[in-house]
Amino acid sequence: MTRVDVLTLGETMMALRAAGPIRLGAGFATSIAGAESNVAIGLARLGHAAAWAGRVGTDEPGHLVTRTLRAEGVDVSGVRRDPAAPTGVIMFEQRLPDVTRVQYFRDGSAGSRLGPDDVAALAVEPAIVHVTGITPALGRSCRDAVAAACDLARARGARVSLDVNHRERLWSRDDAAAVLAPLAARADHVVASPDELPLVGDPERLLAGGVREVVVKDGAEARSHTAEGTRAVPARRVRPVDSVGAGDGFVAGYLSGLLDGLGAEARLVRAHTVGAFAVQSRGDWEGLPRRDELDLAGLPEGAALR
Repeated sequence: MTRVDVLTLGETMMALRAAGPIRLGAGFATSIAGAESNVAIGLARLGHAAAWAGRVGTDEPGHLVTRTLRAEGVDVSGVRRDPAAPTGVIMFEQRLPDVTRVQYFRDGSAGSRLGPDDVAALAVEPAIVHVTGITPALGRSCRDAVAAACDLARARGARVSLDVNHRERLWSRDDAAAVLAPLAARADHVVASPDELPLVGDPERLLAGGVREVVVKDGAEARSHTAEGTRAVPARRVRPVDSVGAGDGFVAGYLSGLLDGLGAEARLVRAHTVGAFAVQSRGDWEGLPRRDELDLAGLPEGAALR
């Protein structure tokens, strides 16, 4: 059994980023993308032991996923290759400076076939199991896999972290609420935006049900709700280049602070800092900082390190 700080699971896809309008024949840069693996990369760069579990095809995009995660220091021993389904694909088109169009090609993908048997086979002992609201939206087997991951966390003495991360293109709010509210009730830490809270319950209700902390990301600030009270920390003011992946960076920073034993406000400061790095580079995870780079976010504009 391998000890890790955080185990996360879900679907990671090959990412194609267009250099211009797709209909005009723009070229693509190739990478990977997936909310849970973005968090795993962010944690690994901050010096934590992170593992990602999921299914990929036996195709070249599947090799790209595992190779990239392994190169970033993420444990991929829990990845299964599915010979009967392809690795999913996500396509990004920066149509305007602050508008990104996203297309998915994931129906019937290997990642959507993740199931509880995949979780049962995991030989890791995590301190935290991190899940998102994206994976249960991919189908019944994925929903069962997330439930099995929560069971694994309890059996191995781990905490459960949930990023609600509702995607309206995957399922309706009613369907999401029916699954995510019970999932949030099982979690120790819940991260949500204000518009996602109605899907899982308000902070007071969640705390009364046993959740340790509810973090609400609200644009200009983030709030931590615990039994000790509410603390708010303003976001860093930056010039975004690409907003995709900001939430995953925020979660990676938050979980890092949790693992380091930081207080609620310090956890939110780190979450904002990592999220700020994410939006100032193109790509879901490419701009995420390493631990020795965290202080760069506090330098004055135009600073040069010589």
